[in-house]
Amino acid sequence: MAIKALTWMTRIFDGPVYCYHEIVHNEWVVGAFERLGVVFVDDIDQVPEGAPVMLSAHGSAPEVVSGAAQRAAIVIDAVCPLVTKVHHEIKTMERKGYDIIYVGHEGHDEAVGAVAEAPSSITLIEPEQGLGDFQPRDPTKVALLAQTTLGVHEWVAVMEDAQERFSGLAIARKSDLCYATTNRQEAVSQLSDECDLILVVGSHNSSNTQALVRVAKENGIVAYRIDSAADIQSDWLTGVTTVGLTAGASAPDHLVQDVIDQLDPVQGFELWSSTEEEEYFPLPPQLRAFVSTVQAMVEAGVTARPPRDTAWLEKDREWTATEALRLISV
Repeated sequence: MAIKALTWMTRIFDGPVYCYHEIVHNEWVVGAFERLGVVFVDDIDQVPEGAPVMLSAHGSAPEVVSGAAQRAAIVIDAVCPLVTKVHHEIKTMERKGYDIIYVGHEGHDEAVGAVAEAPSSITLIEPEQGLGDFQPRDPTKVALLAQTTLGVHEWVAVMEDAQERFSGLAIARKSDLCYATTNRQEAVSQLSDECDLILVVGSHNSSNTQALVRVAKENGIVAYRIDSAADIQSDWLTGVTTVGLTAGASAPDHLVQDVIDQLDPVQGFELWSSTEEEEYFPLPPQLRAFVSTVQAMVEAGVTARPPRDTAWLEKDREWTATEALRLISV
């Protein structure tokens, strides 16, 4: 959704289009948009007044959202709906007087935005460090929330510890962890029974990519994160019969295919599927409204009649991020 939304932005507006933080954590994707003229900034004050701006998929702090609204001509928030859910849970728990444990990675864009929703009530806990000496004001009013891209085992370990320490621990009814990342982690666990080596395509700052590497290693399999096929070292393949290949949630398909082409497996490859994902996130409402307005203006100008349909938006469900990236890479 975020990749498609930023593609729309580059087609609608004269450049440059600004984006607060990387739209997704993948170097190739960010580079492709930069070559198209998108400017990525880490401070909303770097956006010139009157410029169009997009807020990244990882979620933004409230002051960033308000600051963008004050500076930009138009603001499109491409935050993942699953991240929005966590932000809502944080605000709800703060209003109810809970001390909030947020399990996430210090400095990650998603964690920064989430903690900013309730800085006086929230404590960030690194999953590998655990609860440590965390002491709430009231042990009976503690809530536990998570960065959506954590490894399942990381989250479960902290959750079980918190449940033992704090009676009545409040946890979201539906898991905070992103289905796209947990499904990949389950697939890697299954691959571990079949492979001698697992390669994970994705960028170093992608939390869900790093989680896939950790899952493989926890299953006793040698695993490496690679940005592309160029990172593969020949000695990794010595004595290896079967290679497992997966990718972070924002890694483009062609990078995976490039790895297959370089490995050139003598017996070909088998596509492994652990589940079917049918979820669909529509474009941000601000962008849908803008696209509808543009379409109405175009059709009215050409036909001098009211627009007959909203075909541009109706086709969004069928239009993939892969196709969007192919469009901007031409």
